[in-house]
Amino acid sequence: MNLGQAEAFLDEHINLEKMLLGERATTPTLDRIRELLGLLADPQRQYPVIHVTGTNGKTSTSRAISRLLAAHDLSIGTYTSPHLVSVTERLLWNGEPIKGHEFGAVMEQIARLEPMLADRPTWFELVTAAGFAWFADLAVDAAVVEVGLGGTWDATNAADGDVAVITSIGLDHTEFLGDTPESVAAEKAGIIKPDASVIVGYVDDGPAQVIDDAAAKAGTAQLLHAGEEFGVISDRVAVGGRLVSIRTPLDVYHELFMPLHGAHQSENLAVALAATEAFFGRRLAEDVVQSALAGLTSPGRLEVISRQPLVIVDGVKNEQGATAARAALDEEWSTVSPRVLVVGMLQGKGKDPVRLLEALGATSAS
Repeated sequence: MNLGQAEAFLDEHINLEKMLLGERATTPTLDRIRELLGLLADPQRQYPVIHVTGTNGKTSTSRAISRLLAAHDLSIGTYTSPHLVSVTERLLWNGEPIKGHEFGAVMEQIARLEPMLADRPTWFELVTAAGFAWFADLAVDAAVVEVGLGGTWDATNAADGDVAVITSIGLDHTEFLGDTPESVAAEKAGIIKPDASVIVGYVDDGPAQVIDDAAAKAGTAQLLHAGEEFGVISDRVAVGGRLVSIRTPLDVYHELFMPLHGAHQSENLAVALAATEAFFGRRLAEDVVQSALAGLTSPGRLEVISRQPLVIVDGVKNEQGATAARAALDEEWSTVSPRVLVVGMLQGKGKDPVRLLEALGATSAS
């Protein structure tokens, strides 16, 4: 297959990301992905995995962890979702997307195995299997894997993360995850496996207790919470990003320059540093950390795509994210006036366009 043929093959399968209805088109189960990965010789077990979930901040945190790992001369696979332009953006090796012909080759391998499966897999399950298989072919030293939706029943949960990261807890996808922060936390805590290190971002007491209970039940190696064992010491705007100082259980990192926008990205960086330390079991050299951050990007996250005129794009998808985006706009671009918001969103249960627009600071909407 070439890339076009691979995309056409994928489009023959149920894609929950494109569905507008608040109901699952398939029964939540890991049976399909596990059977498919079994036919591929369980590639997800051939390298250590850092598994990342959360309501907001998953992709940025995953990219930061990958940069920190790769700066130690490791071969790193990264799996994120969704993509902005091409499905190949979801599968990265040392920061570079998979080539179209490589994606076609691994998808052709999977397509030949599909008739052997008891049930037809979904679009996301196929792409997840492709990511795990490609990383095994590359013999990566580690993979950073972002959850697509939730945690417990997400296809990525066929892997057992050596480090489980929960970036944040908020209300989103309530039709699947429940309508309380505690129910969302329970779903996301489903990625926690025995003997894993668990890194938890800034979350409220209720969902934090749910995560703590899940970690205790699983029998984890360690459990670290932002605001307790690690966190942001100082954070201020700099030209082209932010200057951040962060404490972790093993060190204090002073005045790190991060070329991303928004105070929420500093919190994501604290989570990424704690997770990377947990993976290595040691402190990180500060010069290596700064070198890693110098090339950090997070496309579609308060990304400046034009300066004359100033145009910023952000993939905000819920009220929590909208509040963070507005805070960043007010802090870093307060002199820009008038501010014009162009907003699009998918219909879905729990989506309140008015509240999201209010969180963004919109004065009127039609």
